[in-house]
Amino acid sequence: MTNEAGTPPAELKSPKHWIIGDPLPTEKLEGQLLPKHLALPIFASDPLSSVAYAPQELLMILMIGGLAFLSFAPWVATAVVVLLVTVVLSYRQLIRAYPSGGGDYEVAHRNLGEKAGLVVASALLVDYVMTVVVSVASGVDNIISAIPELNPWRVQLAVLFVVILAAVNLRGVSESSKAFAVPTYLFIGSVLVMVVVGLVRTVLGDAPVAESAGYEVQAESLTQAGVILLLLRSFASGCSALTGVEAISNGVPAFRRPKIRNAQATLGLMGAIAITLFAGLVALALIANVHYAEVPCHLIGWEDCATEPQRSLIAQVAAATFGDNTALFYVIQAATALVLLLAANTAFNGFPLLGSVLARDSYAPKSLSTRGDRLIYSNGVVILALAASVILVVFQANLTVLIQLYIIGVFVSFTLGQTGMVRHWLRELSLRRHPSSKAKQRQPTDDDARPLSQGAVLRALVINAVGAAMTAVVLIVVTVTKFTHGAWIVFVLMPVLFFLMLGVHRYYRDVEKEIEVDPTTTFGAAGDHAIVLVSRMQKPTLKALDYAIAARHDSLEAVHVSLDDEQTRKLKKDWVKQNIHVKLRILSSPYRDLSYPLIQYIKGRREEHGAEVVTVYMPQYIVGHWWENLLHNHKARRIRQKLLLVHGVTVSLVPWLLDSSDLLYGRRSRPLPGQDRRGEPVRPVPRRPVSGRAAGR
Repeated sequence: MTNEAGTPPAELKSPKHWIIGDPLPTEKLEGQLLPKHLALPIFASDPLSSVAYAPQELLMILMIGGLAFLSFAPWVATAVVVLLVTVVLSYRQLIRAYPSGGGDYEVAHRNLGEKAGLVVASALLVDYVMTVVVSVASGVDNIISAIPELNPWRVQLAVLFVVILAAVNLRGVSESSKAFAVPTYLFIGSVLVMVVVGLVRTVLGDAPVAESAGYEVQAESLTQAGVILLLLRSFASGCSALTGVEAISNGVPAFRRPKIRNAQATLGLMGAIAITLFAGLVALALIANVHYAEVPCHLIGWEDCATEPQRSLIAQVAAATFGDNTALFYVIQAATALVLLLAANTAFNGFPLLGSVLARDSYAPKSLSTRGDRLIYSNGVVILALAASVILVVFQANLTVLIQLYIIGVFVSFTLGQTGMVRHWLRELSLRRHPSSKAKQRQPTDDDARPLSQGAVLRALVINAVGAAMTAVVLIVVTVTKFTHGAWIVFVLMPVLFFLMLGVHRYYRDVEKEIEVDPTTTFGAAGDHAIVLVSRMQKPTLKALDYAIAARHDSLEAVHVSLDDEQTRKLKKDWVKQNIHVKLRILSSPYRDLSYPLIQYIKGRREEHGAEVVTVYMPQYIVGHWWENLLHNHKARRIRQKLLLVHGVTVSLVPWLLDSSDLLYGRRSRPLPGQDRRGEPVRPVPRRPVSGRAAGR
């Protein structure tokens, strides 16, 4: 029962609906799409928030070689910025060409083939999980920087935040974006203010000084090759600022129309903000002489390195700029922690969308393409939350360790995606040169897209070619510098996912081939026999019998599998007492197996009577509490599973609602059809097949 709005009445709400909200009708899908000001925080929170830890990782790696290596920081940061600009420009082209939401996966699959597409898909799936893990771990790290007493609860806090994020996302895209908009914009505004204040103070001769500025660093001795490797490793860590850029291209279907223009504008704005914040934080960290070591006790002069957590770079910059434990310091820390936690939301949107595309192409279970009550792909949200929670527990939410597993996947997808775009534009140019070609020129399906001129296609080709070359180089650098530090785990997970998706696709292909209609397979049945499975004389049994009688089968009988002679004798007496005119057949089971004698009897009957359809009626208890299922034996379920393997047999479950089912359905068990149960009848109601269709024929 529903009200005029189509939602269940309040008294019938389940706990799930109290958590995620009332179900939304399909026609409300357009209302769940995002305008630009809400799309920015929901899709760009990951790349925007990564500026909170990318500068920290960049400087931390450089300081392995000593404080003198900080002089390389501006050049390494500049290389990261150039790469970020290139990637943003490249993805603007991808959004226009492939706005359906497949992103790098769709590009690689269409232009480079199935195997390349699955490599990208596996890389993106791993990267989305790591986005949640790293963002949450970094957010918890910043919370602990402000409140060190929470350090013993690091793992529990991280898992709790993952659960909260999943619950918020299960309420729907529109609601989650509204919840995340304020923290994201607060982070952008507060960090911009901090950068401006810090630079103004520097210009005025009052440069901020970090709490770690006086510490020396225990440096490692490096060969010339070691120096180059250290610079490359620092660059690779700084490239974590690029994570999440691809989420907007994967999330184009979530934008309001005109989808392409809105997505491109959001991507451009995100890139500009991310570059400004990243460059500003690196500059302030160098001005304030922030010294952040990979191993805290490598900071010479810090006596409490073994007992106190090392403050994050952004916390040290905020304390140096605004003063330690000031209101503005806590605003920065709160905004940073929130946006880092919410950065995981990029993955909570991208992962389910990618999962739905993979399911559509039969590379993932079809359940991933099903929209839940709130019109989002809820199964993808749940899977992502579970995977992230497991990794956080296994690695104890240690950011330094987890960051090494990061960005490998995203640069695999960057490289193959941009290479696929190069192939796409080359095909477009070929079609323009040979207009008589039978190949149909592919154009975007979005209503705001117009065919590109040849000059625009050439520009897009150059941009994507440069992007493919640069991301390929970075992929090699990231792989070399991070492989022995834990990135090898990613290279194990990606092939596992690759072969799983390939196996799922092969399975769906084989099933489709097996069940498709062909000219040789025919169907036909001669006869219609019903069997009511009887255990004891109970109301659910009588209800199943009444249903079978009402269905008017050609023949009908009740079957009891005898496990106990005394119980069988009692059933026979009750059968007569209840005035039932349906034949009761007793099957002996010396080995106490309920299903085997029944199956053998059905097979024997089919051999005798030919290809008739046999319908087995079975009562089924419906309960309202999960624990009630534990208190009932599951013989009926086991029998049902075995009967489904017998040719020519269908199983009909006749539900009997126990009183507790009121919790689920808002009503009590009903009396048997046509029988008033307010008092015992003088004589049992006769139950007999319709005249001319006697039992046992």
